Amino acid sequence: MTFQQQFSQAWRKLFAQFAPEHWSVQQHEQCLEKLLHAYQESQRAYHQVQHIVECLALFENVQSQIEDGFALQLAIFFHDVVYQPRSVSNEQDSALWMRQQVADALPKAQLDKIATWILATQQHAVASESDLAYLLDIDLAILGSAVMRFAEYQQQIRQEYIWVDELIYQEKRKQVLRQFYLTQPLYQTRYFQQHYEQQAKNNLLQALG
Repeated sequence: MTFQQQFSQAWRKLFAQFAPEHWSVQQHEQCLEKLLHAYQESQRAYHQVQHIVECLALFENVQSQIEDGFALQLAIFFHDVVYQPRSVSNEQDSALWMRQQVADALPKAQLDKIATWILATQQHAVASESDLAYLLDIDLAILGSAVMRFAEYQQQIRQEYIWVDELIYQEKRKQVLRQFYLTQPLYQTRYFQQHYEQQAKNNLLQALG
C-alpha cells in the first residue's frame, strides 16, 4: 500500500468520530482531497504524506496512553499542512487552516486544543499535558528511527532547503541537531524514552561527527 493510500485510509477511519449532523461524507472526502494536495506540494521532501503516515503508525503504538485520541490524530493530520521552508509561520498557518476546514464539525474547545497543539510543534517545549507530550514525541520520533531512515530524512530536509548554500546549510543544520542532542531527555514520555532515546542520540552524534 502506498503512503497516499495509508493516509486516505486513516483519514476515512476518523469519519465515524465526527458528529454526522455537522460533517458529511462529502465534506470528509473534500477535506481529504485538500490534505493530500497540500502534503504533495513540490517544495516538500520530508514534510509530506510519508511523515504523516509514520506519525499515525506511532500513534497506534501509544493509543492506550492517549486521553483524546481523536484530537491527537487530527493534530497529526493538520500539523504540517502548511509548509513553506522559507516561512516562519508554518505552524500558525497550519492551525488556522485546520480551523477553517473543520470549523463547524467540532466543538470550540476541541478546535482550540488542536490548534494549541499544532502551535506547540514549532518550539517543542516541555508539555504541560500528557497528550501533547505524546504528540511532540511522535513528531520527533524520526530522530530515533533506523539508521537508513534517518539518513533518508537528512537528505529530505536538505532537499527542502536546496536553495541554501551548502556551507551555511551544514552549519545551521548542525546547530539544530546539536540542540536536539543536548536536550536531556530528548523525549518527554516514558515510551519514547525507552524505545527511541538511545537510537536518536546515536543518530545525532553520527550526524554531528
